[in-house]
Amino acid sequence: MNKTAGYKLTIIVPTYNEEDNIYALEERLKAFLPNSLAAPTCVLFVNDGSKDRSPERIREVCARNADFYYLDLAKNSGLSAAMKAGIDASFSEYVGYIDADLQTAPEDFNLLLPYVGEYELVMGIRTGRKDSLGKRLSSKIANGFRRMMTGDGVEDTGCPLKVIRTEYAKRIPFFTGMHRFLPALILLQGAKVKQVPVRHFPRVAGQSKYHLWNRLTGPFMDCFAYRWMKKRYINYTTAGNNLE
Repeated sequence: MNKTAGYKLTIIVPTYNEEDNIYALEERLKAFLPNSLAAPTCVLFVNDGSKDRSPERIREVCARNADFYYLDLAKNSGLSAAMKAGIDASFSEYVGYIDADLQTAPEDFNLLLPYVGEYELVMGIRTGRKDSLGKRLSSKIANGFRRMMTGDGVEDTGCPLKVIRTEYAKRIPFFTGMHRFLPALILLQGAKVKQVPVRHFPRVAGQSKYHLWNRLTGPFMDCFAYRWMKKRYINYTTAGNNLE
């Protein structure tokens, strides 16, 4: 049996070249797990083909923490692929998502978890963002364009703090750039989305994987892909079966 099936929440941590953050992330997650409102909770690192010492440090962390697990991708495949791999490998009732850069706090999952009974996706809105002016501006432009194209009404789709009911997460149609459209893709299933303010911190180690070019051009092109897919999306509800 998949080990995550014994938990209520699996926190997926996509990781690419974050060796300097792994130990600090371990301490923050280790402190949060016993205090999770969704207890029992586990952590699943998805190593997205890192070229630094992240894989070795992740294995070290998992070896000394009973509720920590890892999944290695054979090559660097991007954030959307890492998230899909983590969701595919999770069998808890809920899956959470947080970045490895510690710009959001694991303990802020407890701000989201009270709403999971009513909403299929509960996500953060970063308050007091500690990013550079250029990063904030490009994010604002990309978010505004995405909202116009998708109508999802989400203020901060890039916030890396989310909790999704796993059965809905597994039905998301995945594609490159999907991570920018999680709320819109959940809404296609007739689900509900809740936004909750969370804290934001400056990056203290490692380097951002995004810059002005991929922050604007990627979302722009992906919005058109989403609009195409939305018209062809298949959503169904079963009425019964004799499979079990």
